[in-house]
Amino acid sequence: MEESKNFIEHIIDADLKSGKVKEVVTRFPPEPNGFLHIGHCKAIITNYNMAKKYNGKFNLRFDDTDPSKEKMEYVESIKEDLKWLGADYEDREYKASSYFDDLYEAALKLIKKGVAYVDDLSPEEIREYRGTLTEPGKNSPYRERSIEENLELFERMRQGEFPDGAKVLRAKVDMASPNMNMRDPAIYRIVHKDHYATGDKWKIYPLYDFAHPIEDAVEGVTHSLCGLEFEDHRPIYNWFLEQLEWENAPQQIEFAELALTNTVLGKRRIRPLVESGVIDGWDDPRLATIKGLRRRGYTRESLFSFFEMTGLSKSKSLVDISMLEHALREDLKLKTPRVMAVLDPIKVVITNWEEGKVEWLTAPNNLENPELGERQIPFTREILIEAEDFMEIAPNKKYKRLVKGEEVRLMYAYFIRCNEVIRDENDKIIELHCTYDPETKSGSGFEGRKPRGTIHWVSATEGAEAEIRQYGYLFETGEDGEPQINENSLMVYPHARIEPYIKSLKKEDKMQLIRLGYYNVDPKDSTGEHMVLNEAVSLKSSYK
Repeated sequence: MEESKNFIEHIIDADLKSGKVKEVVTRFPPEPNGFLHIGHCKAIITNYNMAKKYNGKFNLRFDDTDPSKEKMEYVESIKEDLKWLGADYEDREYKASSYFDDLYEAALKLIKKGVAYVDDLSPEEIREYRGTLTEPGKNSPYRERSIEENLELFERMRQGEFPDGAKVLRAKVDMASPNMNMRDPAIYRIVHKDHYATGDKWKIYPLYDFAHPIEDAVEGVTHSLCGLEFEDHRPIYNWFLEQLEWENAPQQIEFAELALTNTVLGKRRIRPLVESGVIDGWDDPRLATIKGLRRRGYTRESLFSFFEMTGLSKSKSLVDISMLEHALREDLKLKTPRVMAVLDPIKVVITNWEEGKVEWLTAPNNLENPELGERQIPFTREILIEAEDFMEIAPNKKYKRLVKGEEVRLMYAYFIRCNEVIRDENDKIIELHCTYDPETKSGSGFEGRKPRGTIHWVSATEGAEAEIRQYGYLFETGEDGEPQINENSLMVYPHARIEPYIKSLKKEDKMQLIRLGYYNVDPKDSTGEHMVLNEAVSLKSSYK
Protein backbone atom coordinates (compact mmCIF):
# COMPACT_ATOMS: atom_id res chain seq x y z
CA MET A 1 0.00 0.00 0.00
CA GLU A 2 1.42 3.38 -1.03
CA GLU A 3 2.25 5.71 1.84
CA SER A 4 -0.04 8.70 2.17
CA LYS A 5 1.90 11.95 2.13
CA ASN A 6 1.05 15.53 3.02
CA PHE A 7 1.61 18.49 0.71
CA ILE A 8 4.93 19.42 2.33
CA GLU A 9 6.32 15.94 1.75
CA HIS A 10 5.32 16.14 -1.92
CA ILE A 11 7.29 19.41 -2.23
CA ILE A 12 10.35 17.94 -0.53
CA ASP A 13 10.17 14.77 -2.65
CA ALA A 14 10.16 16.89 -5.83
CA ASP A 15 13.07 19.04 -4.61
CA LEU A 16 15.18 15.99 -3.81
CA LYS A 17 14.32 14.28 -7.09
CA SER A 18 15.19 17.34 -9.17
CA GLY A 19 18.47 17.86 -7.34
CA LYS A 20 17.41 21.30 -6.14
CA VAL A 21 18.07 20.07 -2.60
CA LYS A 22 20.76 17.61 -1.53
CA GLU A 23 19.92 17.47 2.18
CA VAL A 24 16.76 18.64 3.96
CA VAL A 25 17.35 21.29 6.64
CA THR A 26 14.48 22.72 8.70
CA ARG A 27 14.39 25.00 11.71
CA PHE A 28 12.28 26.27 14.60
CA PRO A 29 12.87 30.02 15.09
CA PRO A 30 11.17 31.18 18.33
CA GLU A 31 11.52 34.71 19.66
CA PRO A 32 12.65 34.39 23.31
CA ASN A 33 10.03 36.82 24.62
CA GLY A 34 7.71 34.37 26.38
CA PHE A 35 6.75 30.75 26.90
CA LEU A 36 5.89 28.32 24.11
CA HIS A 37 2.33 27.04 23.64
CA ILE A 38 0.68 24.20 21.74
CA GLY A 39 0.71 26.22 18.50
CA HIS A 40 4.50 26.43 18.74
CA CYS A 41 4.46 22.72 19.53
CA LYS A 42 2.89 22.02 16.14
CA ALA A 43 5.62 24.05 14.41
CA ILE A 44 8.34 22.24 16.37
CA ILE A 45 6.99 18.78 15.64
CA THR A 46 6.32 19.57 11.96
CA ASN A 47 9.84 20.88 11.34
CA TYR A 48 11.49 18.17 13.42
CA ASN A 49 9.51 15.32 11.84
CA MET A 50 10.29 16.50 8.31
CA ALA A 51 14.02 16.65 9.01
CA LYS A 52 13.93 13.26 10.73
CA LYS A 53 11.91 11.59 7.98
CA TYR A 54 14.39 12.68 5.29
CA ASN A 55 17.51 12.05 7.40
CA GLY A 56 18.17 15.77 7.38
CA LYS A 57 18.96 18.39 9.99
CA PHE A 58 16.77 20.32 12.41
CA ASN A 59 18.02 23.63 13.80
CA LEU A 60 16.93 25.67 16.80
CA ARG A 61 17.36 29.38 16.20
CA PHE A 62 16.43 32.11 18.64
CA ASP A 63 15.06 35.05 16.69
CA ASP A 64 16.35 37.55 19.24
CA THR A 65 16.15 40.80 17.31
CA ASP A 66 14.11 42.80 19.86
CA PRO A 67 16.10 43.58 23.03
CA SER A 68 13.10 45.24 24.70
CA LYS A 69 11.27 41.94 25.25
CA GLU A 70 13.80 39.11 25.26
CA LYS A 71 15.37 37.37 28.25
CA MET A 72 17.70 34.47 28.96
CA GLU A 73 14.90 33.03 31.12
CA TYR A 74 12.87 32.44 27.96
CA VAL A 75 15.86 31.03 26.08
CA GLU A 76 16.38 28.38 28.76
CA SER A 77 12.63 27.68 28.96
CA ILE A 78 12.39 27.08 25.20
CA LYS A 79 15.40 24.75 25.22
CA GLU A 80 13.85 22.78 28.07
CA ASP A 81 10.57 22.46 26.15
CA LEU A 82 12.31 21.14 23.02
CA LYS A 83 14.29 18.66 25.09
CA TRP A 84 11.10 17.38 26.72
CA LEU A 85 9.41 17.05 23.31
CA GLY A 86 12.38 15.05 22.05
CA ALA A 87 13.03 17.51 19.19
CA ASP A 88 16.79 16.99 19.08
CA TYR A 89 18.65 19.84 17.40
CA GLU A 90 21.98 18.24 18.40
CA ASP A 91 24.69 20.94 18.38
CA ARG A 92 22.76 23.27 16.06
CA GLU A 93 21.62 25.98 18.44
CA TYR A 94 21.79 29.38 16.77
CA LYS A 95 20.85 32.96 17.55
CA ALA A 96 19.86 35.77 15.21
CA SER A 97 22.08 38.00 17.35
CA SER A 98 25.07 35.94 16.17
CA TYR A 99 24.29 37.16 12.65
CA PHE A 100 23.99 40.86 13.44
CA ASP A 101 27.20 41.62 11.50
CA ASP A 102 25.92 39.61 8.50
CA LEU A 103 22.56 41.36 8.65
CA TYR A 104 24.21 44.77 8.81
CA GLU A 105 26.35 43.96 5.76
CA ALA A 106 23.23 42.78 3.92
CA ALA A 107 21.53 46.07 4.70
CA LEU A 108 24.53 47.98 3.35
CA LYS A 109 24.35 45.91 0.17
CA LEU A 110 20.71 46.89 -0.32
CA ILE A 111 21.54 50.57 0.21
CA LYS A 112 24.38 50.40 -2.32
CA LYS A 113 22.01 48.75 -4.83
CA GLY A 114 19.64 51.67 -4.38
CA VAL A 115 16.84 49.52 -2.96
CA ALA A 116 16.97 50.67 0.68
CA TYR A 117 16.75 54.16 2.19
CA VAL A 118 16.74 55.92 5.54
CA ASP A 119 13.34 57.41 6.30
CA ASP A 120 12.70 60.29 8.73
CA LEU A 121 8.94 59.84 8.87
CA SER A 122 7.54 59.20 12.35
CA PRO A 123 5.84 55.84 13.03
CA GLU A 124 2.46 57.58 12.78
CA GLU A 125 3.37 59.17 9.45
CA ILE A 126 4.65 55.85 8.08
CA ARG A 127 1.27 54.29 8.91
CA GLU A 128 -0.52 57.18 7.21
CA TYR A 129 1.65 56.99 4.08
CA ARG A 130 1.25 53.23 3.91
CA GLY A 131 -2.34 53.41 2.68
CA THR A 132 -5.07 50.83 3.27
CA LEU A 133 -6.15 47.49 1.88
CA THR A 134 -8.20 49.35 -0.74
CA GLU A 135 -5.97 52.40 -1.32
CA PRO A 136 -2.30 52.42 -2.40
CA GLY A 137 0.34 53.98 -0.22
CA LYS A 138 2.35 57.13 -0.96
CA ASN A 139 6.10 57.36 -1.40
CA SER A 140 7.98 58.87 1.53
CA PRO A 141 9.54 62.30 0.75
CA TYR A 142 12.85 60.72 1.83
CA ARG A 143 12.58 57.77 -0.56
CA GLU A 144 14.90 59.26 -3.20
CA ARG A 145 17.83 60.11 -0.97
CA SER A 146 21.19 59.41 -2.58
CA ILE A 147 23.10 56.23 -1.84
CA GLU A 148 25.83 58.30 -0.18
CA GLU A 149 23.40 60.10 2.12
CA ASN A 150 21.69 56.83 3.06
CA LEU A 151 25.03 55.19 3.87
CA GLU A 152 26.04 58.15 6.03
CA LEU A 153 22.74 58.28 7.90
CA PHE A 154 22.65 54.53 8.43
CA GLU A 155 26.16 54.62 9.92
CA ARG A 156 25.10 57.46 12.24
CA MET A 157 22.06 55.39 13.26
CA ARG A 158 24.43 52.57 14.11
CA GLN A 159 26.60 54.92 16.20
CA GLY A 160 23.59 55.91 18.27
CA GLU A 161 23.34 59.57 17.18
CA PHE A 162 19.54 59.56 16.88
CA PRO A 163 16.82 58.81 19.44
CA ASP A 164 14.47 55.84 19.20
CA GLY A 165 11.91 56.25 16.42
CA ALA A 166 13.71 59.17 14.77
CA LYS A 167 14.68 57.18 11.68
CA VAL A 168 14.26 53.74 10.15
CA LEU A 169 15.93 51.95 7.27
CA ARG A 170 13.30 50.78 4.75
CA ALA A 171 13.38 48.57 1.68
CA LYS A 172 12.41 50.34 -1.55
CA VAL A 173 9.85 47.91 -2.99
CA ASP A 174 6.41 49.11 -4.09
CA MET A 175 4.11 51.46 -2.16
CA ALA A 176 1.23 50.56 -4.51
CA SER A 177 1.49 46.79 -3.97
CA PRO A 178 -1.79 45.10 -3.00
CA ASN A 179 0.29 43.16 -0.44
CA MET A 180 0.81 45.53 2.49
CA ASN A 181 4.01 43.72 3.47
CA MET A 182 5.62 44.87 0.19
CA ARG A 183 4.98 48.57 0.83
CA ASP A 184 8.54 49.54 1.72
CA PRO A 185 8.85 47.45 4.91
CA ALA A 186 11.21 48.57 7.64
CA ILE A 187 14.56 46.79 7.76
CA TYR A 188 16.22 48.40 10.80
CA ARG A 189 14.95 50.49 13.70
CA ILE A 190 16.79 52.43 16.41
CA VAL A 191 16.63 50.89 19.89
CA HIS A 192 18.81 52.27 22.68
CA LYS A 193 18.62 49.20 24.89
CA ASP A 194 21.17 46.58 25.83
CA HIS A 195 20.70 43.14 24.30
CA TYR A 196 20.85 40.07 26.57
CA ALA A 197 23.44 38.45 24.24
CA THR A 198 25.33 41.36 22.62
CA GLY A 199 25.21 43.96 25.39
CA ASP A 200 25.50 47.59 24.24
CA LYS A 201 27.26 46.88 20.93
CA TRP A 202 24.26 47.76 18.76
CA LYS A 203 21.96 50.79 18.70
CA ILE A 204 20.02 49.47 15.69
CA TYR A 205 18.24 46.15 15.36
CA PRO A 206 16.82 44.33 12.31
CA LEU A 207 13.12 43.67 11.78
CA TYR A 208 11.81 40.11 11.50
CA ASP A 209 10.81 40.20 7.81
CA PHE A 210 14.33 41.22 6.88
CA ALA A 211 16.21 38.99 9.33
CA HIS A 212 14.18 35.82 8.80
CA PRO A 213 15.15 34.90 5.21
CA ILE A 214 18.81 35.84 5.76
CA GLU A 215 19.05 33.75 8.92
CA ASP A 216 17.54 30.80 7.04
CA ALA A 217 19.99 31.27 4.18
CA VAL A 218 23.06 31.60 6.43
CA GLU A 219 22.15 28.32 8.15
CA GLY A 220 21.52 26.48 4.89
CA VAL A 221 17.85 25.92 5.66
CA THR A 222 16.16 24.34 2.65
CA HIS A 223 12.52 24.35 3.72
CA SER A 224 11.37 27.10 6.05
CA LEU A 225 8.13 25.65 7.40
CA CYS A 226 5.91 28.13 9.21
CA GLY A 227 2.34 29.00 10.07
CA LEU A 228 -0.23 30.25 7.58
CA GLU A 229 -0.06 33.72 9.15
CA PHE A 230 3.25 34.18 7.31
CA GLU A 231 1.81 33.42 3.86
CA ASP A 232 1.45 37.13 2.99
CA HIS A 233 5.06 37.63 4.09
CA ARG A 234 6.46 35.11 1.60
CA PRO A 235 6.81 37.66 -1.26
CA ILE A 236 9.01 39.92 0.86
CA TYR A 237 10.94 36.86 2.13
CA ASN A 238 11.72 36.00 -1.49
CA TRP A 239 12.37 39.65 -2.47
CA PHE A 240 15.15 40.06 0.08
CA LEU A 241 16.84 36.83 -1.01
CA GLU A 242 16.62 37.83 -4.68
CA GLN A 243 18.01 41.32 -4.04
CA LEU A 244 20.88 39.81 -2.05
CA GLU A 245 21.47 37.31 -4.89
CA TRP A 246 21.52 34.35 -2.56
CA GLU A 247 22.36 31.04 -4.22
CA ASN A 248 20.44 27.92 -3.17
CA ALA A 249 17.97 30.17 -1.39
CA PRO A 250 15.58 28.54 1.09
CA GLN A 251 11.88 28.37 0.34
CA GLN A 252 9.15 29.27 2.78
CA ILE A 253 6.21 26.87 3.00
CA GLU A 254 3.17 27.62 5.13
CA PHE A 255 0.78 25.26 6.88
CA ALA A 256 -2.37 26.01 8.86
CA GLU A 257 -1.67 27.04 12.43
CA LEU A 258 -3.49 25.29 15.26
CA ALA A 259 -6.75 26.66 16.65
CA LEU A 260 -8.38 24.72 19.52
CA THR A 261 -11.85 25.12 21.00
CA ASN A 262 -12.02 26.43 24.60
CA THR A 263 -8.41 27.55 24.29
CA VAL A 264 -6.76 30.96 24.15
CA LEU A 265 -3.07 31.12 23.25
CA GLY A 266 -2.46 34.87 22.99
CA LYS A 267 -0.15 36.49 25.54
CA ARG A 268 -2.37 39.58 25.52
CA ARG A 269 -5.19 37.68 27.22
CA ILE A 270 -3.07 35.40 29.40
CA ARG A 271 -0.46 37.83 30.77
CA PRO A 272 -3.00 39.84 32.87
CA LEU A 273 -4.24 36.58 34.42
CA VAL A 274 -0.68 35.63 35.37
CA GLU A 275 0.20 39.07 36.73
CA SER A 276 -3.01 39.35 38.76
CA GLY A 277 -2.63 35.87 40.26
CA VAL A 278 -5.86 34.54 38.76
CA ILE A 279 -3.82 31.60 37.45
CA ASP A 280 -0.67 29.95 38.76
CA GLY A 281 1.86 31.35 36.30
CA TRP A 282 2.59 30.41 32.69
CA ASP A 283 2.72 26.73 33.70
CA ASP A 284 -0.80 26.67 35.11
CA PRO A 285 -2.28 23.29 34.08
CA ARG A 286 -5.30 25.04 32.57
CA LEU A 287 -3.11 26.78 29.98
CA ALA A 288 -2.10 25.30 26.65
CA THR A 289 1.50 26.38 27.11
CA ILE A 290 3.91 23.46 26.75
CA LYS A 291 4.83 23.85 30.41
CA GLY A 292 1.17 23.92 31.41
CA LEU A 293 0.38 20.82 29.34
CA ARG A 294 3.37 18.99 30.79
CA ARG A 295 2.46 19.95 34.36
CA ARG A 296 -1.10 18.80 33.80
CA GLY A 297 0.08 15.39 32.61
CA TYR A 298 0.23 15.49 28.83
CA THR A 299 2.90 13.29 27.33
CA ARG A 300 5.08 13.98 24.30
CA GLU A 301 3.63 10.82 22.71
CA SER A 302 0.07 12.12 23.08
CA LEU A 303 1.01 15.44 21.45
CA PHE A 304 2.77 13.72 18.55
CA SER A 305 -0.29 11.49 18.12
CA PHE A 306 -2.64 14.48 18.23
CA PHE A 307 -0.74 16.32 15.49
CA GLU A 308 -0.68 13.16 13.41
CA MET A 309 -4.48 12.93 13.73
CA THR A 310 -5.03 16.58 12.82
CA GLY A 311 -2.57 16.39 9.91
CA LEU A 312 -1.09 19.24 7.90
CA SER A 313 -3.38 21.47 5.89
CA LYS A 314 -3.17 24.69 3.89
CA SER A 315 -6.50 25.93 5.25
CA LYS A 316 -7.20 27.10 8.79
CA SER A 317 -9.71 25.12 10.84
CA LEU A 318 -10.89 24.89 14.44
CA VAL A 319 -10.00 21.60 16.14
CA ASP A 320 -12.20 20.31 18.95
CA ILE A 321 -10.16 20.04 22.14
CA SER A 322 -11.78 16.65 22.78
CA MET A 323 -9.47 15.26 20.07
CA LEU A 324 -6.43 16.35 22.11
CA GLU A 325 -7.93 14.77 25.23
CA HIS A 326 -8.65 11.57 23.32
CA ALA A 327 -5.01 11.37 22.26
CA LEU A 328 -3.93 11.54 25.91
CA ARG A 329 -6.40 8.88 27.06
CA GLU A 330 -5.25 6.56 24.30
CA ASP A 331 -1.62 7.06 25.28
CA LEU A 332 -2.13 6.57 29.02
CA LYS A 333 -4.66 3.75 29.18
CA LEU A 334 -2.09 0.93 28.94
CA LYS A 335 0.79 2.80 30.59
CA THR A 336 -0.66 3.72 33.94
CA PRO A 337 -1.60 1.85 37.12
CA ARG A 338 -5.23 2.11 38.20
CA VAL A 339 -5.47 3.24 41.79
CA MET A 340 -8.33 3.87 44.23
CA ALA A 341 -8.87 7.35 45.68
CA VAL A 342 -11.66 8.94 47.70
CA LEU A 343 -12.32 12.68 47.30
CA ASP A 344 -15.34 13.23 49.56
CA PRO A 345 -15.01 10.51 52.20
CA ILE A 346 -17.44 8.93 54.57
CA LYS A 347 -16.06 6.53 57.18
CA VAL A 348 -17.11 2.90 57.23
CA VAL A 349 -16.43 0.81 60.33
CA ILE A 350 -16.41 -2.94 59.70
CA THR A 351 -17.63 -4.07 63.08
CA ASN A 352 -16.75 -7.76 62.73
CA TRP A 353 -13.14 -7.03 61.69
CA GLU A 354 -10.48 -7.35 64.36
CA GLU A 355 -9.17 -3.99 65.63
CA GLY A 356 -5.61 -3.29 64.55
CA LYS A 357 -5.58 -6.08 61.98
CA VAL A 358 -4.21 -5.19 58.52
CA GLU A 359 -4.67 -7.60 55.61
CA TRP A 360 -2.69 -6.89 52.47
CA LEU A 361 -4.73 -7.65 49.39
CA THR A 362 -3.26 -8.18 45.92
CA ALA A 363 -4.56 -6.08 43.03
CA PRO A 364 -3.51 -5.85 39.36
CA ASN A 365 -2.07 -2.49 38.39
CA ASN A 366 -3.82 -2.53 35.02
CA LEU A 367 -6.22 -5.27 33.92
CA GLU A 368 -5.55 -4.45 30.25
CA ASN A 369 -1.79 -4.63 30.65
CA PRO A 370 -0.55 -7.44 32.94
CA GLU A 371 3.03 -6.30 32.35
CA LEU A 372 2.47 -3.47 34.82
CA GLY A 373 2.38 -6.07 37.58
CA GLU A 374 0.52 -6.05 40.88
CA ARG A 375 0.42 -4.02 44.08
CA GLN A 376 -0.61 -4.58 47.70
CA ILE A 377 -3.59 -2.76 49.20
CA PRO A 378 -4.11 -2.60 53.01
CA PHE A 379 -7.56 -3.62 54.29
CA THR A 380 -8.45 -2.47 57.81
CA ARG A 381 -11.36 -2.17 60.24
CA GLU A 382 -11.96 1.45 59.22
CA ILE A 383 -12.16 2.35 55.56
CA LEU A 384 -13.35 5.35 53.54
CA ILE A 385 -15.80 5.36 50.65
CA GLU A 386 -17.16 8.20 48.53
CA ALA A 387 -20.12 9.92 50.19
CA GLU A 388 -22.03 9.67 46.90
CA ASP A 389 -21.63 5.88 46.99
CA PHE A 390 -24.10 5.48 49.87
CA MET A 391 -27.85 6.08 50.18
CA GLU A 392 -30.11 4.79 52.93
CA ILE A 393 -32.79 4.03 50.39
CA ALA A 394 -31.98 3.30 46.76
CA PRO A 395 -33.66 5.78 44.39
CA ASN A 396 -34.16 3.06 41.77
CA LYS A 397 -32.94 -0.35 40.63
CA LYS A 398 -30.14 1.25 38.62
CA TYR A 399 -28.40 2.50 41.76
CA LYS A 400 -25.45 0.10 42.03
CA ARG A 401 -23.85 1.35 45.24
CA LEU A 402 -24.15 0.80 48.98
CA VAL A 403 -27.64 0.87 50.49
CA LYS A 404 -28.62 0.25 54.11
CA GLY A 405 -29.49 -3.41 54.60
CA GLU A 406 -27.91 -4.53 51.32
CA GLU A 407 -24.52 -5.74 50.14
CA VAL A 408 -21.93 -4.30 47.80
CA ARG A 409 -18.55 -5.62 46.76
CA LEU A 410 -15.50 -3.65 47.83
CA MET A 411 -13.15 -3.67 44.87
CA TYR A 412 -10.35 -6.25 45.36
CA ALA A 413 -11.70 -7.06 48.88
CA TYR A 414 -14.94 -8.43 50.37
CA PHE A 415 -18.70 -8.03 50.34
CA ILE A 416 -19.95 -5.69 53.04
CA ARG A 417 -23.49 -5.04 54.35
CA CYS A 418 -24.53 -1.71 55.89
CA ASN A 419 -26.34 -2.24 59.19
CA GLU A 420 -26.30 1.14 60.92
CA VAL A 421 -26.04 4.82 59.95
CA ILE A 422 -24.45 7.29 62.41
CA ARG A 423 -25.38 10.99 62.19
CA ASP A 424 -24.11 14.15 63.88
CA GLU A 425 -26.21 16.76 65.68
CA ASN A 426 -27.04 18.34 62.31
CA ASP A 427 -28.38 15.03 60.98
CA LYS A 428 -25.41 14.68 58.61
CA ILE A 429 -24.19 11.14 58.00
CA ILE A 430 -20.68 10.82 59.43
CA GLU A 431 -20.18 7.04 59.75
CA LEU A 432 -21.54 3.72 58.56
CA HIS A 433 -21.36 0.49 60.52
CA CYS A 434 -21.05 -2.54 58.30
CA THR A 435 -20.13 -6.20 58.46
CA TYR A 436 -18.04 -8.16 56.01
CA ASP A 437 -18.38 -11.75 54.82
CA PRO A 438 -14.99 -13.55 54.99
CA GLU A 439 -16.17 -16.09 52.40
CA THR A 440 -16.45 -13.41 49.69
CA LYS A 441 -12.82 -12.41 49.30
CA SER A 442 -11.99 -11.16 45.83
CA GLY A 443 -10.32 -13.84 43.74
CA SER A 444 -11.66 -16.69 45.89
CA GLY A 445 -14.14 -17.80 43.24
CA PHE A 446 -17.14 -17.06 45.47
CA GLU A 447 -20.40 -16.98 43.47
CA GLY A 448 -22.97 -17.54 46.21
CA ARG A 449 -24.91 -14.32 45.75
CA LYS A 450 -24.92 -11.20 43.67
CA PRO A 451 -24.22 -7.84 45.38
CA ARG A 452 -25.90 -4.62 44.35
CA GLY A 453 -22.68 -3.34 42.78
CA THR A 454 -18.96 -2.72 43.25
CA ILE A 455 -17.46 0.39 44.84
CA HIS A 456 -13.91 1.57 45.51
CA TRP A 457 -12.47 2.43 48.92
CA VAL A 458 -9.32 3.36 50.81
CA SER A 459 -8.09 2.32 54.27
CA ALA A 460 -8.82 5.12 56.74
CA THR A 461 -5.73 4.30 58.84
CA GLU A 462 -3.23 3.14 56.19
CA GLY A 463 -4.20 5.31 53.22
CA ALA A 464 -2.16 8.30 52.10
CA GLU A 465 -3.41 11.88 52.04
CA ALA A 466 -3.13 13.98 48.89
CA GLU A 467 -4.43 17.19 47.38
CA ILE A 468 -6.34 16.50 44.20
CA ARG A 469 -7.01 19.19 41.62
CA GLN A 470 -9.65 18.84 38.94
CA TYR A 471 -9.91 21.21 36.00
CA GLY A 472 -12.49 22.63 33.68
CA TYR A 473 -11.67 24.76 30.66
CA LEU A 474 -10.12 28.09 31.65
CA PHE A 475 -12.01 29.85 28.86
CA GLU A 476 -15.60 29.42 27.75
CA THR A 477 -17.61 31.20 25.08
CA GLY A 478 -19.60 34.16 26.37
CA GLU A 479 -22.96 35.42 25.13
CA ASP A 480 -21.15 37.77 22.74
CA GLY A 481 -19.24 34.84 21.24
CA GLU A 482 -15.96 36.00 22.77
CA PRO A 483 -13.86 33.89 25.18
CA GLN A 484 -14.39 34.66 28.84
CA ILE A 485 -12.91 33.30 32.06
CA ASN A 486 -14.59 30.22 33.51
CA GLU A 487 -14.77 30.96 37.23
CA ASN A 488 -15.25 27.26 37.99
CA SER A 489 -12.23 25.98 36.11
CA LEU A 490 -10.47 24.67 39.24
CA MET A 491 -11.83 22.35 41.94
CA VAL A 492 -9.51 21.43 44.82
CA TYR A 493 -9.87 18.49 47.22
CA PRO A 494 -7.18 19.25 49.83
CA HIS A 495 -7.62 16.14 51.95
CA ALA A 496 -8.35 13.31 49.54
CA ARG A 497 -7.24 9.82 50.54
CA ILE A 498 -5.48 7.38 48.24
CA GLU A 499 -3.92 3.96 48.46
CA PRO A 500 -0.46 4.13 50.07
CA TYR A 501 0.93 2.94 46.73
CA ILE A 502 1.21 6.58 45.64
CA LYS A 503 3.94 7.19 48.21
CA SER A 504 6.30 5.40 45.81
CA LEU A 505 5.51 7.75 42.90
CA LYS A 506 7.79 10.55 41.74
CA LYS A 507 7.03 13.94 40.23
CA GLU A 508 5.35 13.67 36.81
CA ASP A 509 4.46 10.00 37.39
CA LYS A 510 0.98 9.25 36.13
CA MET A 511 -1.88 7.03 37.23
CA GLN A 512 -5.56 6.44 36.62
CA LEU A 513 -7.74 7.15 39.64
CA ILE A 514 -10.55 4.64 39.28
CA ARG A 515 -13.84 6.22 38.17
CA LEU A 516 -12.23 9.68 38.03
CA GLY A 517 -9.60 10.03 35.34
CA TYR A 518 -5.89 10.19 34.65
CA TYR A 519 -3.70 12.16 37.05
CA ASN A 520 -0.17 13.53 37.15
CA VAL A 521 2.00 14.08 40.22
CA ASP A 522 2.43 17.86 40.18
CA PRO A 523 6.10 18.67 39.53
CA LYS A 524 5.81 22.14 41.08
CA ASP A 525 3.81 21.81 44.29
CA SER A 526 4.30 18.17 45.33
CA THR A 527 6.71 17.49 48.17
CA GLY A 528 7.63 14.41 50.17
CA GLU A 529 5.14 15.51 52.84
CA HIS A 530 2.41 16.86 50.57
CA MET A 531 1.39 15.00 47.42
CA VAL A 532 -0.49 17.04 44.79
CA LEU A 533 -2.21 15.34 41.87
CA ASN A 534 -3.38 17.23 38.78
CA GLU A 535 -6.22 15.88 36.67
CA ALA A 536 -4.72 15.29 33.24
CA VAL A 537 -7.95 14.21 31.58
CA SER A 538 -11.24 12.69 32.72
CA LEU A 539 -12.26 9.16 31.83
CA LYS A 540 -15.26 10.25 29.83
CA SER A 541 -14.77 11.34 26.24
CA SER A 542 -17.00 13.27 23.84
CA TYR A 543 -14.63 12.59 20.94
CA LYS A 544 -15.96 10.47 18.10
